[in-house]
Amino acid sequence: MFAIVDIETTGGYASGNSISEIAIAIHDGERMVDYFETLINPEVPIPRYIQALTGITNAMVSQAPLFEEVAPKIYGLLHDKVFVAHNVNFDYSFVRHQLGQFGYDLDCKKLCTVRLGRKVLPGHQSYSLGKLCRCLDIEIEQRHRAGGDALATVKLFECILKNDHDGEIQAMLKGKSKEQFLPPHLPVEKVAQLPTLPGVYYFHNQKGKIIYVGKAKDLKKRVNSHFSNNKPGKQKQDFLREICNISFQVCGSELMAFILESIEIKRLWPLYNRSLKGFTQTYGLYMYEDGRGYQRLVIEKKKRQLQPLYTFNLLLDGLNLLKQLIEQFQLCSRLCYVDVSPGPTMADELLPNEYNTRVSNAVEHLKSSLPSFAVVEEVTLPKREDKRGIILMEKGRFYGMGYVPANTSYTHIDDLKKHVTQYPESDYIRGLVYQYASKYPQRKVEFTTTI
Repeated sequence: MFAIVDIETTGGYASGNSISEIAIAIHDGERMVDYFETLINPEVPIPRYIQALTGITNAMVSQAPLFEEVAPKIYGLLHDKVFVAHNVNFDYSFVRHQLGQFGYDLDCKKLCTVRLGRKVLPGHQSYSLGKLCRCLDIEIEQRHRAGGDALATVKLFECILKNDHDGEIQAMLKGKSKEQFLPPHLPVEKVAQLPTLPGVYYFHNQKGKIIYVGKAKDLKKRVNSHFSNNKPGKQKQDFLREICNISFQVCGSELMAFILESIEIKRLWPLYNRSLKGFTQTYGLYMYEDGRGYQRLVIEKKKRQLQPLYTFNLLLDGLNLLKQLIEQFQLCSRLCYVDVSPGPTMADELLPNEYNTRVSNAVEHLKSSLPSFAVVEEVTLPKREDKRGIILMEKGRFYGMGYVPANTSYTHIDDLKKHVTQYPESDYIRGLVYQYASKYPQRKVEFTTTI
């Protein structure tokens, strides 16, 4: 038994909006055997643009029953049926969410007539309900009303039943088909082609624009995890509605995927990425010359317009490094703002050029102590090439990454640069590589460089 459902709502996501109208047609696979339709008082004003679209006004729903009053009837019609709708995850998320608020746990198998239409009735330019019905000569008496759209979906579903020669409906109903959880506009073939390798994946909208970039140890498993739940919040619902395509890049290792994800987010600035957009290390070591001509070292919060000598996540790390330089090169703790108490400074004893020589030596030492090294990894590539993954750091900064044949010899950093694609440097990537090299020192190959 199938329950063919259409709803009208006050907005686009279930957790912050309500149902204003619902229609449920019970179908036994041959004909419609029961039908229920009602307006519902959503208990919130209906936005004007939705009133204009649906024709449902606040006055029309003011005397309609509350959802709580019709919840037993709705649950009774749905709970033992296959839930069918055009873009089923949208309707199901609303109905399940609102039933759950009154103690009813809806857990149905689902069928999406958008997905079924693509499989059983291929070749149409659009699978929106209006355009698909127009192509199939199915009349919709009241478009954007629950009753009109539900009855049109009944006719569409009957057309799908009649033409389902390959058993697509039964295939989708077998167990709980993962395909049912996919966004309505994302072809299942795009997910099926994903490899089980590390890499970076890109979600595209209808215009081809990249709206999300993610990294994965297993591309297929990670992408599917995005669709394994149907949370009713606005961000999740908007996100799923926009996904129309997936592309990907295979990386040799999880670390390389982490790095490429960060690079691509900074390059593309996708709409739905948030965490790495704002990442920045908090503190930097800066040098400037004061009004008397003395060069001063200072730890400050990072400034966009100034390039630090070095960066730190924690203020304590920066102060510890600066204290080491003060002790080793006999710098003035007051001129470096480590000691902020009143008192004399080295400016009372040394001329600017004498003190500045010490500061210059400290800075040169800091630069020369920044390591140049490569992280060399065993990698998994689709063509089973015998290669190693290379992540290159030069003078403490991320240089780039790539692959070298397994038998390549390298005694100098320049031996590897020709195999490596150079990428933009960032504090986040630098931190990733340092952390990884510290965890796996056996994979670190150090080089001597000249400043």
